[in-house]
Amino acid sequence: MSDAPLLFTPLTIRGVTLPNRVVVSPLCMYSCAGDGMANDWHFAHLSTFARGKAGLVFCEATAVTPEGRITPQCLGIWNDEQAEALKPITRFIESMGCVPGMQIAHAGRKASHMRPSKGAAPLTEADAATGNAPWPTVAPSAEAVTPNAPVPHALTTEEIAELVQAFADATKRAHGAGFRVLEIHGAHGYLIQSFLSPLGNHRNDAYGGDLQGRMRFALEVTEAVRAAWPDDLPLFFRISAVDGSDDGWSLDDSVVLARELAARGVDVVDCSAGGIKGAPAFRTPVQGGGERPPGFQVPYADRVKHDSGVKTMAVGVIYDPHQAEAILTEDRADLVALGREIMYNPFWPLHAAEALDADPKHDMWPEQYGWAVKRRSQILGFKGLRAAE
Repeated sequence: MSDAPLLFTPLTIRGVTLPNRVVVSPLCMYSCAGDGMANDWHFAHLSTFARGKAGLVFCEATAVTPEGRITPQCLGIWNDEQAEALKPITRFIESMGCVPGMQIAHAGRKASHMRPSKGAAPLTEADAATGNAPWPTVAPSAEAVTPNAPVPHALTTEEIAELVQAFADATKRAHGAGFRVLEIHGAHGYLIQSFLSPLGNHRNDAYGGDLQGRMRFALEVTEAVRAAWPDDLPLFFRISAVDGSDDGWSLDDSVVLARELAARGVDVVDCSAGGIKGAPAFRTPVQGGGERPPGFQVPYADRVKHDSGVKTMAVGVIYDPHQAEAILTEDRADLVALGREIMYNPFWPLHAAEALDADPKHDMWPEQYGWAVKRRSQILGFKGLRAAE
């Protein structure tokens, strides 16, 4: 419909058309059995968002090597068996008219940790008795992410080349598994962002020093991934737009990076923030303040979009349909991604469509639910209950 809310207007990127602009952010579930394999939980989790009709459904950050996992329970795509286990998920997401996306990642010096539900502390030898043995971590420099974390191994140039190839190999497997959108995780203090940030990268070779040197690894990964990813499929890149520290990665740096990424075939820059010193930043230099207000990272997506000319995705305390619609209509981003909110309400897109009058007859609902939801609406309307909901 020409007068449809922008949130529910399709968006075509390369050869893929998203049915709407609602995106499920990659949400780590820490639910594998230690083998990086998707299981019943992953199917049930991701299929729910497809039934809720999010336009693009990303699976969680998926490790390109065993050492790249955040925890022993993280998803992986370093072998063909892992890719095969993901095929039922991508088939179901597409059967709902939605688009399946994968985020490929390497945790770097933030690997080898316990799950957040178990405290998120670095693994120790004592954890080996519970089946959670620690493993050596890697980073651009031999500097721990926190005082209680192990010191990572500083990667050699040969090892960097091997990791670039690991990202390319994972890309091919993601395509074979049926994913139609791919995102490179370059944020939150994980391996790629630790190369980008001067707070994580103290190298004095070609992969360190000035901005161009610190961007080298990210750009080499992007080039290898784009070459391995079909030309008609979109490529996203998630950034931490700021480190949240005056001497760290800045929003100006993010604009430069976005231009370089676009020149290498990246279609959308996903704008998050923080993480180089631990958890993602609470402070927002664009807005000020110490807490996370609604849409606190939207200014990053806005600035990157308009100063680089690249499409952007906004994320961060986006919870209200009218708020999401305003982000798009004000041209501050091209897509909006939800995380905690869509876990709280997996049918958020359908409820948002109703709130914005984009689906007055509940036609967006899956056929199996639609007839009953329409009847529910009739019953509530007949009894005068809708106004009281």
